[in-house]
Amino acid sequence: MSISNLYTPLIASIALIFLLSCGAGKQGDASRADTDPSGAPETESTLFCADSAYSYVQRQVDFGPRVPGNEAHAACGDWLAETLRAAGAEVTVQTATLTGFDGASIPMRNIFARLNPDADERVLLLAHWDSRPWADHDPDPAKHSSPIDGANDGASGAGVLLEIARIAKEAGIAKGIDILLCDAEDRGTENNDESWAMGTRYFAANLPEKGYMPSAAILLDMVGAPDATFMREYFSQRSNPALADEIWAIAHSLGYAGNFPNRMGSAVNDDHVELIKAGIPAIDIIDYREGEGFFSGWHTTADNMDAISKETLEKVGRVIETYLKK
Repeated sequence: MSISNLYTPLIASIALIFLLSCGAGKQGDASRADTDPSGAPETESTLFCADSAYSYVQRQVDFGPRVPGNEAHAACGDWLAETLRAAGAEVTVQTATLTGFDGASIPMRNIFARLNPDADERVLLLAHWDSRPWADHDPDPAKHSSPIDGANDGASGAGVLLEIARIAKEAGIAKGIDILLCDAEDRGTENNDESWAMGTRYFAANLPEKGYMPSAAILLDMVGAPDATFMREYFSQRSNPALADEIWAIAHSLGYAGNFPNRMGSAVNDDHVELIKAGIPAIDIIDYREGEGFFSGWHTTADNMDAISKETLEKVGRVIETYLKK
């Protein structure tokens, strides 16, 4: 993922397509506007377990860097699918060979799981599970060609969603929950918008059924850092402001205003953009700090388990669980 300049020709062209939004990756041009969430629900008990979510993140990292095509990627993909099946989900796997910006062949595997498959109303939750092949932002130039663990940038979102799947039945969630663990998100290069989010682009072009249209789509990305800041992402706000209102209102009602400041943030080219372009309104809960950028370990070898806070995982998970139970 990367950050978009809101005034690039890319944005102008997407504005012609319903002002859907699209970006360039994980960088930022912050457009700030304080807003006041309304309709905040009452705080309620939740089942989301931070220790369990953390263990799911740890397990992914233990496989090693999950670069499409390597052994760690293959083994972790098998484990993710089986973990979702063990939670009672119907799991299907999309596979394809994609072509990277550098001409390389990328064996992609999207993992799609359905809970409460007979429910009419469906919510799509997604996170990417691959990790970046290069630590190109590492302060040590000697490490720029090293793959990263991707504990926060990748595994954190998937870990939260695995925990949501584990507790869904006991929590009494009646909505249909679709979970997409998307692949080949993080093999992009700056100034090439199409090089990012390749797995979700493939999913959007090959939906699980004709006319597939979830009532909401929520992307989780980099949701594990101790000092995470989740501002309203620009394209999300353009695509589904009502859903953003609801999520930020829930976060504030749970006492998480410090992590979920109710302000407009940057435009981020991330997996949700591919859904938006396909006509599926989606929002991105992503850690991006005003004036700082992404967390300090972004695209470096420091993106390991030391970058993960159980407390942050729990806050994000409780927000999502509370939303699903409404």
